[in-house]
Amino acid sequence: MHDNVQTKRSDPHVAILLATYNGGRNLSEQLASIAEQSYDNWSLIVSDDGSTDDTLEIVQGFAQQGHTVTILDGPKSGAAANFMSLVRRSADFAPADSWLSFCDQDDVWLPDKLARSVQALRAQDDDAPALYCSRTWITDETLTERRLSLPRPRPLGFRNALVQNVASGNTIVLNAAGTRLVQSAAVDTHDVVVHDWWTYQVIAGVGGRLVHDDQPTLLYRQHAYNEIGANDNAKAKLARISMLLSGHFAEWNRMNAKALAASAHMFEPENQALLNDFTRILNMRRRHSWRVLRRMKLYRQTWASTAALWFALVMRRL
Repeated sequence: MHDNVQTKRSDPHVAILLATYNGGRNLSEQLASIAEQSYDNWSLIVSDDGSTDDTLEIVQGFAQQGHTVTILDGPKSGAAANFMSLVRRSADFAPADSWLSFCDQDDVWLPDKLARSVQALRAQDDDAPALYCSRTWITDETLTERRLSLPRPRPLGFRNALVQNVASGNTIVLNAAGTRLVQSAAVDTHDVVVHDWWTYQVIAGVGGRLVHDDQPTLLYRQHAYNEIGANDNAKAKLARISMLLSGHFAEWNRMNAKALAASAHMFEPENQALLNDFTRILNMRRRHSWRVLRRMKLYRQTWASTAALWFALVMRRL
């Protein structure tokens, strides 16, 4: 893939969903990186959650440069709710059969991000829902230091998606079938932990195609205001394990199970059974849940993290 890839008019239109809230500090760089994409068949849908800084002025200025931009009011209930509202409303503001791309307000996209995503998904069955995600360059607020995000050594799938979010939302792109699926599912889904985890779970649940690109596609800016930070060093991993054992992971699991119940009728039978068993585990006695979890063969991306999953079960923190 080269940066000078030319977009053909027959290529799919990509609706970029950008949730904003007081993002003026870094938003101009993100918008500039979108404008510089080698793939140019896109439009931008922004949902602002009540910013009090210059966020809206920056977005409006971007639109005045000739870009196709729709600006909506957000639900003012946090980032996850804002992204979910964007998914629900996107069909009203994007051409038919558009693809969807999630976008964070403080990253910087590499020039071939959309081109790589579209090329990877076009290699899949066009009739099947498909999700693309990738690694990222994790960087500091000034973009002066870079380190590669963690690899995904184990296959993506529903057995992983139930207990781990590995599809980084700022890299996610959905094909037309995947877009229609999540737009429909979002109508009946309300509270989610995070929009990208829910998206990964839904696409995996229906047996959709899951493409993880080992090539990074953006600069993931780390700063004090990240909704969820990177998980690529010892301190961050210990913090995640601490959350897993503190009870937060149990709260997330219950919220995920409730959210997925609204879409379960669309899942493959095997995945419906897995969701049912997972929901049962959350309320079982430890002795019985141990046997069910072993039969389900759920897994996280590393053996250590999977072991922590089992330990959480033992400690009744699942």
